[in-house]
Amino acid sequence: MCTLLTATGGGYLPAMRSLFQTVPNFSEGRDPAVLTALVDAMTAEGGELLDWSADPDHHRAVLTYVGEADVVLKAALAAARVAMDRIDLTGHDGVHPRVGALDVLPFVPLFGADPGDAVELALRAADQLAGLGIPSYLYGWAASDPERGLAELRRGGFEALREGYPEGREPNRVPPDWSHPGAHPTAGVTCVGARPGLLAWNVYVEGLENRDLKEIAAAIRERGGGFQGLRALGLVLPRRERMQISMNLEDLERTSPFRVFREIERLVAARGGRVTETEVIGMAPDELVLPAAADRLALLHLEPGRLLSARLARVVASMEASGPHA
Repeated sequence: MCTLLTATGGGYLPAMRSLFQTVPNFSEGRDPAVLTALVDAMTAEGGELLDWSADPDHHRAVLTYVGEADVVLKAALAAARVAMDRIDLTGHDGVHPRVGALDVLPFVPLFGADPGDAVELALRAADQLAGLGIPSYLYGWAASDPERGLAELRRGGFEALREGYPEGREPNRVPPDWSHPGAHPTAGVTCVGARPGLLAWNVYVEGLENRDLKEIAAAIRERGGGFQGLRALGLVLPRRERMQISMNLEDLERTSPFRVFREIERLVAARGGRVTETEVIGMAPDELVLPAAADRLALLHLEPGRLLSARLARVVASMEASGPHA
């Protein structure tokens, strides 16, 4: 993997190759041996595993990995082989919607890369997954239908896919975009996408009825007239006896995570409950921390442009565009 920034006596040297992030989601959150095998498969390819986590109620694991295009692709496919061999969806149960052992495989362009590069990487991944016998749906920038999102693709879950695609039964259920139309008998299909960075997070609450939880999630999600780019589910976690609002915020420029959190606090309190904690899945974007820090600490003039990570990213991009130092 290329180095983002290398400290020298004269400053910083930029990365000279395109860098991508992939955040594969696997339908396994309970078996330590399988989780270790997934992590080992990705780290063996030479990139950088930034984070991984697993949840037994969701029965799901999320890995965050960065590297150059070929490295990221090899790592994702290595883990896909592990998932196909060791995850059997016919006996899978979890509260999170899923259609595949490797359920979601997004590619995010970072330094030196653009959305077109990420789409190309997603198409290469879909083609190679097809070689393993795993069909793919394309989403995000790579989608064949820009209006179709992950919620539509996962409606009915793996169980619906096993029934095939009978005309008229499920109007949103169409054959996969890549490979043969039938799902793999145990590994299902994979949703392969290209997208910008997002925030995956869970807000834990207590003192509510299940109905209240579902109503709050419906009110804040974009489809229910809530926040732009927000996907939300109200989930009861039976193994831990807890409740959470599970969310993906896909538009961090237009929607502040802190505004979403404040609205959840308000809606929960109005129903006699309370928010207990917030959990970030994967890496925490600056947009999550910045508004909260500015509000709670009453910081002056804390614009995004003054955040060190954002400034360094622009420096790297500028230096990379101008070529290596003489």
